[in-house]
Amino acid sequence: MKIKDDSFFKMVRDYLTIYLPKQLCSRPNTLKSYKTALNQFVDFLTQEQCISIVKLTFEDFTAKNVNAYLDWLQEKRHCSSSTRNQRLMALRSFANYCKISDIANVYLKIAIDDVVIQKVPGKVVDFLTEDAMKTLLALPDMKNHWGLRNGFFMLLMYDTAARCQEMLDIKIGDLILDHGTPYIYLIGKGEKPRSVPLMEKTVEHLRRYLNFFHPIDSRCNDDFLFYTVIHKQRHQMSPDTVARFVKNYGREARKENPHVPLKVHPHQFRHTRAIHLYRSGIPLPLVGEYLGHANTSTTKIYAYADTEMKSEALKKATSKNTAISDVLAVWEGDDNIIKRLYCLK
Repeated sequence: MKIKDDSFFKMVRDYLTIYLPKQLCSRPNTLKSYKTALNQFVDFLTQEQCISIVKLTFEDFTAKNVNAYLDWLQEKRHCSSSTRNQRLMALRSFANYCKISDIANVYLKIAIDDVVIQKVPGKVVDFLTEDAMKTLLALPDMKNHWGLRNGFFMLLMYDTAARCQEMLDIKIGDLILDHGTPYIYLIGKGEKPRSVPLMEKTVEHLRRYLNFFHPIDSRCNDDFLFYTVIHKQRHQMSPDTVARFVKNYGREARKENPHVPLKVHPHQFRHTRAIHLYRSGIPLPLVGEYLGHANTSTTKIYAYADTEMKSEALKKATSKNTAISDVLAVWEGDDNIIKRLYCLK
């Protein structure tokens, strides 16, 4: 079986093997996601549109076919709007690479950019109350091997508000414990580094974890902080392992505390820490820095007022001790606040 025009597939190969990993330095998860999108699109064209794979060319990479593929994802594979949009972003990225590689392919970029992003319904941030988080973190038996590993992983993930993959990527050399304020280096999306300070109690647990899992005589800066042992060889811990023990602890915690959600997953720790920081009075821009958000607008999802915060606000507003003059004093002499309210600044 010979392909008459293999320029399309050569472009796909260079995009996945050169452009994404070597030029953009994309993370493995991004590579996997974009590769999946292109594979699915090709499968759709060959299986649903009945186009022979040996005859596939750039002429089949059209807005009409992309729209049909995205509709197929939702109608046949029951994918969400978020998944649909993610697949579209992958195809747009590939179209942009085609344009960069050959100006004659600029029409591909223009055509795919015209495909509309589907509006995703807003949803409330999924987080745990302080009481529920305390119940969850108290479950692991820190006196045994697995309890120490799993318990410290969850504690550190909450303290740093790190993504699961950021946690798994931590190496011994990323820990700064003996020079002033203890902190840890995390590598976020787009290879963006950030340093996060550690609480004193967390540092105590960290030193204990290191002594047990990384004895000083064999400790190496390039070793992963969290690992699993397979055939007597250390390997980076997988997201599935984390998801599994977090789910199990969540199920046990709910038996003790009904405020623990029905399903507990790793990313809830990040949301929970952000909400708790915001409630404690940390400004949103600083919360965004703590989380490693490239765009401050992303942090605004934590700025909603939940039932508890509304209740506290109402109590303050209806308090007999709240004088009208006190409320007016906030605005008095501050022209900038008034201008911002009316979009003049």
